[in-house]
Amino acid sequence: MKNQLVIYNTLTRKKELFKPLVDGKVGLYVCGPTVYSDSHLGHARPFITFDLLFRYLTFLGYKVRYVRNITDVGHLENEAEESGEDKITKKARVEQLEPMEVVQKYMNTFHRNMEQLDVLPPSIEPRASGHIIEQQQLIDSILKNGFAYEVNGSVYFDVEKYNEKYHYGKLSGRNLEDIRTNTRRLEGQDEKKNSFDFALWKKAAPEHIMRWPSKWSDGFPGWHLECSAMSTKYLGDVFDIHGGGMDLTFPHHECEIAQSTASQGRDAVRYWMHNNMITINGQKMARSLGNFITLDRLFSGNHELLEKAYSPMTIRFFILQAHYRSTIDFSNEALQASEKGLERLFAAFDALDKLPVSAESSIDVAGLKEKCFAALNDDLNSPIAIAHLFDGVRMINSVKSGSEKISESDLEDLKSFFHTMVFEILGLKPDAAAAQGAGNEIMDKVIDLVLQLRLEAKTRKDWATADKIRDELSGLGVEIKDTKEGFEWSLK
Repeated sequence: MKNQLVIYNTLTRKKELFKPLVDGKVGLYVCGPTVYSDSHLGHARPFITFDLLFRYLTFLGYKVRYVRNITDVGHLENEAEESGEDKITKKARVEQLEPMEVVQKYMNTFHRNMEQLDVLPPSIEPRASGHIIEQQQLIDSILKNGFAYEVNGSVYFDVEKYNEKYHYGKLSGRNLEDIRTNTRRLEGQDEKKNSFDFALWKKAAPEHIMRWPSKWSDGFPGWHLECSAMSTKYLGDVFDIHGGGMDLTFPHHECEIAQSTASQGRDAVRYWMHNNMITINGQKMARSLGNFITLDRLFSGNHELLEKAYSPMTIRFFILQAHYRSTIDFSNEALQASEKGLERLFAAFDALDKLPVSAESSIDVAGLKEKCFAALNDDLNSPIAIAHLFDGVRMINSVKSGSEKISESDLEDLKSFFHTMVFEILGLKPDAAAAQGAGNEIMDKVIDLVLQLRLEAKTRKDWATADKIRDELSGLGVEIKDTKEGFEWSLK
C-alpha cells in the first residue's frame, strides 16, 4: 500500500506516484500561521488537510518529520508593500502590548484551537524570530551568487536577473512580463530596480520595534525568507513535500523556489501541495476581507452568520468531506448536515460492540477496506473514503437489523478498521455535540446499568418498577427495544 500513494504536484500540474527521497522517511514542511489575531475557519483547512497527510503517511509506515513554522517576525500590513507597519507591531500598538506578547497570546490560542480540532502537533515548530542568523546566511549566499542587491541598508531579490537563468513563475504559471504589467510601483519602493523585486532584508524605520542587527542595517527579514531558511535547516537542502494554502502559491511559494534556486542551484522541494479555499457566498474567507468567522466563535455560536454552535469535530468533518483541492462554501446547512453525518458515524461505531455474530458473513469487509484505502491513495480523496465509510455504516445497521450477517473474525476486522480509519487517520473523535447520537462512554454505561436493573425487575415480575424505569428513560429521550437477548436502546 505504501507504494500506491499518488499526490497532485502543483509544480508539474499532475498526479504523481509519491516516492520519498529517502526510503521509509518523509520530510514535510507546511506554512504555519502569522500569530497576530485569532485563527478562523479558513485557517483550519490547511492544518486539517496536512494533518490528514501526516496521519496517513504515518499509517503507511513512513517515519515523518513534519515541520510547521510560526511567523512571529511580522509581515507588512500590505504584503505587496514593503514599507510601513507590520501586522504584529500594529496589533501590539492597538492592544498596548509588546509585540512578543501579541505573538504569545495568539500562538496560545492557535495551539488550543488545533488541539480542539485534533490536529496533531508537528515534529518541529520553529519560530521565524529564532532563525534570524539562518536567514541572514541565506541572504549572503543569494548575494554571493549575484541574484540580490543592497540599497540603503535593505537587500532585494533581483527577479529579472534570476529569470535570465531560471524561470520565475513556474509554480504559479505566470511569466515575468505579466507580473511586470500587473505589479504597480508603490510609495517607498523607489530604491528597487523593478517593482516585482521582493525584500530579503528591510532596514527598519526608527519606529519599527521588531528589528535585528545585520551587516546591512538594523532591520528585519522578508516574509518569504523564513520558510526557505527553516525548511532546509530541519529537512535538508532537498526534501519531499511542501504544503500550504493555494493563496500562498504566488508570491510566497514562488519566491521560496526562487530563493532556494538562487542559493543552491535548484528548488528544495520535490512535491508542492496546495489546499483550496473556504468561501462565503463564493468569496474567499480572509481576515483582509472581513468575512471570516473565528474558530472560537464557531465553537460558541457567537456570530451573526451562525444559527448555532458547531463542535470542533463537526468543523473537522465538514472540511474532510470535500477534497482538499476543491473549494468549500460555508453554510449553516452544510455544517448541520456534517453534524448529522458524524452522529451516524459514531452511532454505527458504538453499535459494533452489540452486533450478533454468525458462522459466516454476507457482507464484504475486505472490499470495504480496499475501497477506503484506494480513495486515500488517490491524492487523499477523503470525501470518497468517507462515502465508503458510510457504506460500512449501512452494513453495520443491516447486521443490527438482522438483514445481513457477519462472522466473528470479520466483526473484529471491521472494528479494527473503523477505529483506524475514523480515529487514527481521519482524526475524528466523539465530543459533546458530535456524539449526541451515540452518547458518551460514561452515559452509555449508566443507561446499560439502569436497563439491566429493569431486566432483573422483569425477571422478578416486578412490572411496576420495570415500567417506571422505561417511562422515566423515555422521558429523558432514551428509546428502548426489548429483544430475545435482553434489550437495545438509542437516543431520540
